[in-house]
Amino acid sequence: MKRALITGITGQDGSYLTEFLLNKGYEVHGIVRRVAIEAPASRLWRIHHLLDKITLHAASMESYASLFNVVEKCKPHECYHLAAQSFVSYSFEDAFSTINTNINGTLYLLSALKERAPQCKFYFAASSEMFGKVKETPQSESTPFHPRSPYGISKVAGFDLARNYRESYDTFACNGILFNHESPRRGFEFVTRKITSTVARIKAGKEKELRLGNLEAKRDWGFAGDYVEAMWLMLQQDQPDDYVIATNETHSVKEFVQLAFESAGLNWEDYVVIDKLFYRPAEVKLLQGDYQKSEKKLGWQPKVKFQTLVGMMVEEDIHGIRSNSR
Repeated sequence: MKRALITGITGQDGSYLTEFLLNKGYEVHGIVRRVAIEAPASRLWRIHHLLDKITLHAASMESYASLFNVVEKCKPHECYHLAAQSFVSYSFEDAFSTINTNINGTLYLLSALKERAPQCKFYFAASSEMFGKVKETPQSESTPFHPRSPYGISKVAGFDLARNYRESYDTFACNGILFNHESPRRGFEFVTRKITSTVARIKAGKEKELRLGNLEAKRDWGFAGDYVEAMWLMLQQDQPDDYVIATNETHSVKEFVQLAFESAGLNWEDYVVIDKLFYRPAEVKLLQGDYQKSEKKLGWQPKVKFQTLVGMMVEEDIHGIRSNSR
């Protein structure tokens, strides 16, 4: 039986990946903060239904010793490094901890695997935010990086670390350059979930407005459940490589807002307020991914369409409010 180690197992991607790997017959191990184990109801809600099927290890991405001990204990065949401070706006507020956690955590984990599980295949969750001020559209694996946030900078460093271990130590390390991917399990701090959850609360009469920043920013949005399959496919190849995972479509925040309100039978213009507080210091205007390489080499392509994704998220948030009310 293959053993997989997942950092960030409690997040959106971690929960979908855990379900996917369990269905494939894997023994799944996850790294979590100790506080998460002590408060499972609030910290482990995305994987609560899986807790009896997986093994969790308390460790910190900021501690090499704790990561070394986890790798030594479980000796994984595959490692999926998803953990990061991934909220772009917060990375501007606390660039130091974002850089420290995201870069050092990746280096510590790669080093621990090199020492105690050198045959382990490694996946690094890179990001479309690495492209930032894009040089070309759509963006592919060969597009130059120009990150516009501390988060994007930290991901470029992680990408280079994974590639360096691949070239220097023959580590089977893959970089998945994932464009924006959403789901009903998305964190409430992200704009997509902020939109759908607020729409649900407005529908229920619990809110009166939705405050947003730049409605003209455009992103390539896909479904997280589709994207975790691509992560797994990368580690099943004969040779490690880097891949863009995207939909090759781009939609504005305004389009997302319109669809979300329409899904609830509401007119967005009656509720949306533009607030300069939510503008980024350095805006990324357009991201659109070219996934041709992933389709050709991995046989992967996105399944859930943009309109379906937005409707799915709104429906789940409305259902959640109704369930809580009952």
